[in-house]
Amino acid sequence: MASSMTLRVTTPAGKKPIRKLPSNIEIGAGTTVEEAKRIIARHTGMRDYHRIAIVDTTTKSIIKDRLSILAQNPGVQATGDIAVKDLGPQVSWRTVYVVEYAGPIFLSLLLAYPLRAYIYPSALFGPPTPFSTIQTISLALIVLHFIKRELETVFLHRFSAATMPTSYIFRNLAYYWLSMLNIAYWVFAPNAAAASPLKEGRDTYVVAAGLAVYLFGELANFNTHVILANLRPKGTTKRGIPKGFGFGIVACPNYLFELVSWIGVLLVTRSFATGGFCVVAWLWMQRWAVGREKRYRKEFGKAYKPHLYPMTPGWALPIRKAKE
Repeated sequence: MASSMTLRVTTPAGKKPIRKLPSNIEIGAGTTVEEAKRIIARHTGMRDYHRIAIVDTTTKSIIKDRLSILAQNPGVQATGDIAVKDLGPQVSWRTVYVVEYAGPIFLSLLLAYPLRAYIYPSALFGPPTPFSTIQTISLALIVLHFIKRELETVFLHRFSAATMPTSYIFRNLAYYWLSMLNIAYWVFAPNAAAASPLKEGRDTYVVAAGLAVYLFGELANFNTHVILANLRPKGTTKRGIPKGFGFGIVACPNYLFELVSWIGVLLVTRSFATGGFCVVAWLWMQRWAVGREKRYRKEFGKAYKPHLYPMTPGWALPIRKAKE
């Protein structure tokens, strides 16, 4: 392969051309997609090169692997062309997750302490009551869950994509912030089931069971995240076939164990709000798991053993649909 090559640069059909977009660029044999974006950004004067998407003109799809060698892309080799479009303002995935998980921590603490005396009208919720033992435990479980998520985001997770559209942050924040606001509001209410004093006997057993389920889910979820992080060498976007605890049962045990930990919270809080969140979370994660299992099949080919269950043991129908 030549030490350098000239690529023709076009704009995808129907897209607004980027101002000052060059008609061609010079790249080296080892130039990555990300480096090519930087070159284009310098030509156009665009400050954030993450806004730039390089499109394979043969498949009409964005070349997503930012660390792949652009000259080795089959479409680029076949045509010597790339198409370039502006994705709009971008924000890093890590930033989104940090903000996304910080909200539930602060909202839960606000509703549990400084705001609790003002947000529950006596006519609807009865007279004020002290924050109960079960409510304190519930608060601790929610806060600890999201602290764990924050620490994983900062120190553990490795992202294949550097950024997402800034507009998506509002969608992501709405899901977690509003869900946790709803749970906290009803669980910390003076007349909530969790407001009752912890009694010896059945209450104690249910709370203990919830704590055990929660702890198992959190530890198993963390273990899965460690496995997934180790599959992707630092500084790369490549990943290996996931194996280990849970992967022999479902394709995405991280989602399964996430749900398990929230079932533990449900047992402790005994709240319809928590139950509703579990159902919605299961539906979303089941959908994500189906998509990820399909990507595993496409990415790893025959080396990957297809899973009958994407996330939920016994729930095979979505996978069958995905195969068709």
